[in-house]
Amino acid sequence: MKVLITGATGRIGSRLVPRLLQRGYSVRMLVRQPERAQWLIEQGAEFVQGDLLQPDSLAQAAANQDAIIHLAAYFRGATEEESYAVNLEGTAALARAALQSGVSRFIFASTNLVYGPGQLQPFVEDDLPRPAAPYAKAKAAAERELLELQSSNGLGLTILRLAFVYGDGDPHLKEGLQWFRNCNAAQPMHIVHHADVAQAIILATENERSVGHIFNVADNIPVPVRDIMNLYNEPIVEDAVNRPLNSSWLQLVDTTKIREQLGFNAVFPALRSAVESGKL
Repeated sequence: MKVLITGATGRIGSRLVPRLLQRGYSVRMLVRQPERAQWLIEQGAEFVQGDLLQPDSLAQAAANQDAIIHLAAYFRGATEEESYAVNLEGTAALARAALQSGVSRFIFASTNLVYGPGQLQPFVEDDLPRPAAPYAKAKAAAERELLELQSSNGLGLTILRLAFVYGDGDPHLKEGLQWFRNCNAAQPMHIVHHADVAQAIILATENERSVGHIFNVADNIPVPVRDIMNLYNEPIVEDAVNRPLNSSWLQLVDTTKIREQLGFNAVFPALRSAVESGKL
């Protein structure tokens, strides 16, 4: 299968591309700075230099591809205007290039943050998104734009709402300590290992039953913040158990749909299993 990947040098993409190459995919990367992708090129991926904010570069990148896996996003350090430019307008431009080039599948990596503040009840895919932060709002707007292109133009769309991604040497969990240390120690977090993100993307790309659907992607078991803090020997203050749960971190999700419809079976169903396997 021939696939175009955006965000190939990012945290998810850099861990996904080698897995796709090992599976026998022909991988083309849309990159702004080819030198950053050199190590992936040496493994067998090809590249097209371009930018989501330069629509003229996207048609060439999308040409003769079976699928587009759209991972690129602007999150950390982005202004609201920059977030919307990349995460909404750039996504829409890429989807239009996919339609123009006859690409049959478009896999969009979204986020469980689109659900907005939650409770202990897990969100299901039919729940109405109520995003609170600019990044999540831009992602939710991109979802709406893509769903419209699916309805009106036949875009072969699958949306994957990823939980907090970790593993394979990604520092994401450790970086989160700056927020976790201010939470109730029992605060549940829904996370997902890079191996299972890759599994979800491959299933969505290869299984026609994914087209036209949104899927939550997360570990089987949310993890309490205390377990993450203990993992990094981070001290937990005495009054941490008395703090209220932070609803802005409660994007717990139900993964029944992806398990039943696509056969998703978590490689690392919980943080503990990743730690025990040495895959943190």
